[in-house]
Amino acid sequence: MEEQSKGVRINKYLSAAGICSRREADRQIQAGTVQINDKTAEMGDRVFPGDAVYYQGRLAEKEKERILLAVNKPRGIVCTAEKREKNNIVDYLNYPKRIYPAGRLDKQSEGLLLMTNEGDFVNKIMRSGNRHEKEYLVTVNKTVTDSFLRALAGGVPILGTMTRKCKTQRIGKRSFRIILTQGMNRQIRRMCEYFDYRVVSLKRVRIMNIHLGDLPSGQYRMITGEELKKLEQMLEGSSNDTVRFESSRIDQQLWEEEE
Repeated sequence: MEEQSKGVRINKYLSAAGICSRREADRQIQAGTVQINDKTAEMGDRVFPGDAVYYQGRLAEKEKERILLAVNKPRGIVCTAEKREKNNIVDYLNYPKRIYPAGRLDKQSEGLLLMTNEGDFVNKIMRSGNRHEKEYLVTVNKTVTDSFLRALAGGVPILGTMTRKCKTQRIGKRSFRIILTQGMNRQIRRMCEYFDYRVVSLKRVRIMNIHLGDLPSGQYRMITGEELKKLEQMLEGSSNDTVRFESSRIDQQLWEEEE
């Protein structure tokens, strides 16, 4: 009753309804594409029982079915629901119900991307403070040395801060595996560039217990059964707060996951 009397913040309402992430909701509110009843929504507005919320001209209603997909994102596809981006992942998949990406991979990266209509899942999985593992296979433009891998694992000064310690393993002459627990903008590429390496290819192969496996590029599968149950167990105790600044010195955009 108390929450009903106070209402729900508009960005949280849209996220909980599976329309978009809270961050994307903030962007759309600022762009003027969200309405509450017949009024254009503003940042901080609240939704009360009986209110009608419209997102980009469509009534925003919560989907009863929880959807969680593992997607093998190809290169060239952009992890956004923004329709003005012609290569956006939502149009590319053409899934019959409204879903949006949980976190990001940059346009030239490929591999595992989670897509969902569950706002809390997005925040719990991708919030850097929860320190959930994400694993990548990386190919670079020259020989991977032991000293390079040790330096990556120990933390690298990028974007005004030090990256967290991480796990690295050589898997080929010019390729390695890296496991991160944070998601700074183009983090792996920036870490490599610091040591004068250039990333040639980057593929995410795991998020927590969800593995890409042999899922073909451009295809998706439902996450259900024991796999979903294990994920839910791993998320117990995780914060579902919207991903925010990790440092007041760094612009929020730099912390969006976009390896």
